[in-house]
Amino acid sequence: MRALRYGVRPDPVPGAGAPAGNPLLDGLARTPMRLVEADDPGFLLPDWVVTRPRLTGICGSDAKQVFGDWGDVRTADNPMKGFFSLPQVLGHEVVADVVALGPAAEGLAVGDRVVLNPWLSCAPRGVDPPCAACAAGDLSLCASFGVGPIAPGIHTGTSRDATGGFAELMPAHDSMLHRVPDGVPDELAVLADPFAVMLHAVTRHPPRPAGRAMVYGAGALGLCATAILRALYPDVEVLVVARFAAQADLARALGATVIGHEPPLAVVEQAAAWSGGVLQPADGLPMAHPGAIDVVYDTVGKRETFEVGTRVLAARGTLVKAGVHGPTWWEDTPLYFKEISLVGSNAFGVEEVDGVRAHGIDHYLALCERGRVDLRGMLTHTFRLDDWRDAFAALATQDESGAVKVAFDFR
Repeated sequence: MRALRYGVRPDPVPGAGAPAGNPLLDGLARTPMRLVEADDPGFLLPDWVVTRPRLTGICGSDAKQVFGDWGDVRTADNPMKGFFSLPQVLGHEVVADVVALGPAAEGLAVGDRVVLNPWLSCAPRGVDPPCAACAAGDLSLCASFGVGPIAPGIHTGTSRDATGGFAELMPAHDSMLHRVPDGVPDELAVLADPFAVMLHAVTRHPPRPAGRAMVYGAGALGLCATAILRALYPDVEVLVVARFAAQADLARALGATVIGHEPPLAVVEQAAAWSGGVLQPADGLPMAHPGAIDVVYDTVGKRETFEVGTRVLAARGTLVKAGVHGPTWWEDTPLYFKEISLVGSNAFGVEEVDGVRAHGIDHYLALCERGRVDLRGMLTHTFRLDDWRDAFAALATQDESGAVKVAFDFR
């Protein structure tokens, strides 16, 4: 099969020595990734299957890895290093067809159209009994991400053995695949992963009834958060901070009020004015006190978003960190002064919606099928695998390309 492999010597890129003036394009030119001919995947364990991707979305974490976009990282002290193995085939936002079944695989048939739940937790690794987190449905908190015989990796695409959807074939455990209803097209099914990420964040840290929520960032995660708030908490007012025009248009179509992302002073002032928070005088960036925003869903995770988010939150509000960036320092005085809760939100597992417990991906597919959530228009660009540099370049130039979600199309 053909696969886009990361962690290898790249092919020479014409003109790669000349800076593009865009750090993301510069990172793309030197990324350690290339298209290779690889062995077809087999069954990693007897209850695994092989699938053929139809659409594979490029996650923000994929893009950051390819661009090397982790900010000013000055330390090698990352405690996650033991949960990754190279080389890798990235891609975990996958809609695929089942093409082969392992001898012990259950619940699937060849030809099933499925969405991938990528977590390489206890069941995919053959760990029995499962750890306490897996038993509770908290798959992203599994205690077995480094347990063999599968190489370390938290999810598909981060383990050298469990190759991802940037390839013509992809292995998966039978528990990792969710059938897609006939009425849900590939273009919506491919958004199941980012939707489930934000379903976890929003339902575990919901706004108060008839309250106010701010979504920081309007990429795939931010737009999914906005759709979730509109569908599940219709009495809550939603403010979205968007960087690009295409993102802003989609956020407005989902019913949110939208403001720009810079300068920080303007974001603070506009968020306070929208919510009714009172700004206190300051030599630098002011703080709303009392603030009037109950929760900020931060899908960016940078110094400036933390600083703005804590300044506009109400006392004892919640800042939910769902975005992943490099380590940073920030002025966190409002965190203690207003007794704000700063919480991390790590992907998804079994979630409760309207009193029903089910996997986040199944909730998304059901909400789509019933018409309660409609993310049409979010998948803006598709590319063939041969054109992978163009796909990532579209994400590196979103101001020009209008890209929101980009995917590889194998159909």
